[in-house]
Amino acid sequence: MKKGIIVIVALMVVFCLASTCYAQDPGKKLLRGLANVVTGWVELPKNIYDQSVEENVLSGLTVGLAKGVGMTIVRTGAGVYETVTFPFPIPEDYAPVLEPEYVFSGNESTT
Repeated sequence: MKKGIIVIVALMVVFCLASTCYAQDPGKKLLRGLANVVTGWVELPKNIYDQSVEENVLSGLTVGLAKGVGMTIVRTGAGVYETVTFPFPIPEDYAPVLEPEYVFSGNESTT
């Protein structure tokens, strides 16, 4: 009985201390692709805003606009690619094609 309690407590400690591992799978790849197709256009105002905050408004309206147009095309294209290829583990282990995975993941602006 005492040995069983020790084993149960040890297992509970191991499971509580273990970090959560989240593997990529086809479903996550499909959702990521669809999200990037739908929200790809958000890169445009986001990059204008980020550049305006980092530099100034004129830079935001010129450089930010150029970055935004480019990233809109890239993010939407990556979304289409991931949506079409979601059943296949390309790249390896269904890894994201683009970092950050979503338009609002992380904070790229340095203020």
